[in-house]
Amino acid sequence: MLNTRQKVLRKFWYATVPTAALGEGPQAFKLLGENIVLFEGPDGKPAALQDRCCHRTAKLSKGASQNGNIACGYHGWEYNSAGKLVAIPQFPPEQPLPDARVPAYHAADRYGYVWVALEEPLRPIPEIPEEGAPGYRRIHQFYDKWNTSALRLMENSFDNAHFSFVHKGTFGDTERPRPEKYEITETDYGFDAQTIVRIVNPPHAVRVTGTAEPYTTRDMHNKWYLPFSRRLDITYPSGLRHIIFNCATPIDDGSIQVVQLLYRNDTEEQCSAQELIDWDAAIIAEDKDALESTDPDAIVDLSRKIEMHMPSDRPGIIMRKQLLELLKQHGEIEVPR
Repeated sequence: MLNTRQKVLRKFWYATVPTAALGEGPQAFKLLGENIVLFEGPDGKPAALQDRCCHRTAKLSKGASQNGNIACGYHGWEYNSAGKLVAIPQFPPEQPLPDARVPAYHAADRYGYVWVALEEPLRPIPEIPEEGAPGYRRIHQFYDKWNTSALRLMENSFDNAHFSFVHKGTFGDTERPRPEKYEITETDYGFDAQTIVRIVNPPHAVRVTGTAEPYTTRDMHNKWYLPFSRRLDITYPSGLRHIIFNCATPIDDGSIQVVQLLYRNDTEEQCSAQELIDWDAAIIAEDKDALESTDPDAIVDLSRKIEMHMPSDRPGIIMRKQLLELLKQHGEIEVPR
């Protein structure tokens, strides 16, 4: 699916840059093929505008944040968080300003990231119940550009059949290519999937899983939030919960930014944040290598793939169906059928 051609995708929230990065000045970002600039607006809240000054089209991201506004680095024209031109340094105080503005977008600070929607959002940013909950800590694992599509990453996130092959160097059990259980239920926000899998538990993973046994199991509750977010809640027999939340933010038709957060019901002394980042980093690298070898749009082009040859294909089929329904509801259809 070519994301930039699906106008309805502009009506969802996507994670962009860490909120803390705004303290360093304006940040450039590309979302669904559109160049935007992120900066600190009034009261330190994030703001998002088109990354183009309406004077001579210079990138505002090369300018500076200024009292909740952004000033172009070319001639100093200043815009507020709504994109309205509020100052031209070369004008005398008595000279009226032209009625000019830069397109503004919806911006919000959630979970330590700036979330942006290019148009009025159809749905809220997904809720993470563990955010701020007693006994849980949040770890920012990574944000990184991948040369694949958002839908391809989502499909992979629910595909347990690849564990034994892609992840054979980390946790995949080559003797168990199928999960013990796999159930999927469609919801109003996407779907829920539940599965139980046996995994390899090497010595360096003992503090991650909470057990020294050579093998352990994952009771996995996986949620897909239309269009490109998911939550994976892993419970180990030890009682430890390893909850991953990620957003596949579409940069353009062939690349995404992957944002991943981790929530744990343990402490730094039990398992350090760096241990958890390193453990998942090896797994993430395996996924990235596999996904960047695929065609990013093939998931919705039935002429280029074989579907329903195993149960793990079902999540991708449901994703395709729900996205096509969404496009039809909004009078858009720009994918192969």
